[in-house]
Amino acid sequence: MSEQTRKILIVDDEQNMRVALFEALSRNGHEVAVAENGAMALELVSRQVPDLVITDIKMPGMDGLELLRRIKGAHPELPVVIMTGFATVDTAVAAMKQGALDYLLKPFPVEVIEETVARVFALDRRLPQTAGLRSGQQAADVTVAQKPLIGRNPKLMQLMARARSVASSKATVLILGESGTGKEVFARFIHQESDRRQGPFVALNCAALPEGLLESELFGHEKGAFTGAISAKKGKFELADGGTLLLDEIGEIPLHLQAKLLRVLQEEEVDRLGGRAPCKVDVHVLATTNRDLEEAVREGTFRQDLYYRLNVIPLRLPPLRERREDLAPLVEFFVRKYALQYSRPEKRPSAPVWARFAGYDWPGNVRELENLVERAMLLSQGPELELWDFWDDVEPPAELVRAADPCAGPLTAGSSAVAAANTSAAQGAGGQTLWEVERQMIIQALKANDNNRTHAAGILGISVRTLRNKLHEYRSLGMLE
Repeated sequence: MSEQTRKILIVDDEQNMRVALFEALSRNGHEVAVAENGAMALELVSRQVPDLVITDIKMPGMDGLELLRRIKGAHPELPVVIMTGFATVDTAVAAMKQGALDYLLKPFPVEVIEETVARVFALDRRLPQTAGLRSGQQAADVTVAQKPLIGRNPKLMQLMARARSVASSKATVLILGESGTGKEVFARFIHQESDRRQGPFVALNCAALPEGLLESELFGHEKGAFTGAISAKKGKFELADGGTLLLDEIGEIPLHLQAKLLRVLQEEEVDRLGGRAPCKVDVHVLATTNRDLEEAVREGTFRQDLYYRLNVIPLRLPPLRERREDLAPLVEFFVRKYALQYSRPEKRPSAPVWARFAGYDWPGNVRELENLVERAMLLSQGPELELWDFWDDVEPPAELVRAADPCAGPLTAGSSAVAAANTSAAQGAGGQTLWEVERQMIIQALKANDNNRTHAAGILGISVRTLRNKLHEYRSLGMLE
């Protein structure tokens, strides 16, 4: 397989759509598999994790949002693109909140899906990678767009040194820290520093799956073990054999499964649901949690013996407020990432933004920083990322608001005749008229919100009625199709 060839899974209940996408993407040199429903897709993913999943939303049985949730629970870094011919605000927001990389409206020309796939894989190539991530690794656990471990904070450096010293051992590592501190990124770092780096890295979010499904995902099942078990399936322990298994949010595992998990850790063998004999596994187990497990033990919601078994090598990641020297390299990385993802120019935060960053406590840690940078890259209209691009509680200056609408102030509905007169008089950045700048702002807001007028109006700070009037004006002037 060439370096450019990637594995893509198409999920759609419409045969014509599956055939069309299969032919288009295969023609571009990709290895394409198809599934006609969510259950079949999960089965294919369990056998071999693709580099990209493209799924419809409206399907019988398991819909695309449920499929997205299950895929992200098992493989958080696996990119998923959603397609739908029945777009609504709720589905678009739900898809993006659950981690969808893109949201495409049917019908679309084949060039759209080709460009989307090219952008996903271009992002994968451009982002900094830990050396040797893909080389020799089993395809079942290779995912794209891995996040590198970025930072120069002394405490973080000390943790990295300690992690390197235990990476090749079988000692269980418990990675602690607040939500958003990068615990999974750190787990991947440990895997890459170990002698198992050529083996699989398998991650399971224990909080993302219902209790009934979690047991099967962890330990696997035999055909007929329960209703719906139409074939045998390996669990995450078996899939991680020879490599590393990350149990994310370990504190959310139900009590009755904790006993079975403890046995696997102690005996290094796993019993599939409905199985007749245990299967030996060779796995380095890492676990993460933002909960106080000692408190959970006292409350009786977490087994004490399992806690001791997991807490062999505890590593507590510092929150972002304790590693402010890492803000600059993190911002630089996220700016580059979203400039590429959204085809925007790379920009840097202004001096007032850096001042606010320095005094901010970052309750959401690195995840919050990334979300803010993504928002700013989408909303920014100037040469730098400004305070109002990051936070809603900061109003843009009056001159910038006036520049958005030379007729009637901050994007309010005005006279088309007056607006047309200003078109020839008022010039915006780069030779554009201010009227054109306003039109572009509105179009960008609509595109960023899946053409949902309510959300776009909220971002622009105007009413839905004003936005509707503006769109009517643009159409009457021939400025909008």
